[in-house]
Amino acid sequence: MSVRRVVPDIHSDALEENRTFYGLLGLEEVMNLGWVMTLASPANPTAQLIVMTEDRTAPVAPDMSIEVDDVDAVYATLLAAGAEIVHPLQDEEWGVRRFFTKDPDGRIVNVLGHPAPRHDTATGD
Repeated sequence: MSVRRVVPDIHSDALEENRTFYGLLGLEEVMNLGWVMTLASPANPTAQLIVMTEDRTAPVAPDMSIEVDDVDAVYATLLAAGAEIVHPLQDEEWGVRRFFTKDPDGRIVNVLGHPAPRHDTATGD
């Protein structure tokens, strides 16, 4: 299993102001659901920052997000190790599969993956 990116999650009610400020540093909006916004570097799309007012599908808001190539395997590994899971593994409507865990200092970590694109074997698509 490998890590694809690590992204800090900033809790703020000032989404517009943060988009403007971090835009001055070269980040551009790549996703906005109204309560969560992702800003990324056009030159390095894995250099990202998440700004959120809350997490509308989880009981707590994460402090950081870690994208992995196999979220199910990471979930099983953490469960086997006795890690505290604070939000169960689930598919989200915006196309990610994720769960939340706590690190040793109590920070909430959003562990996520993007499902592989499906191909239609009948048509080759």
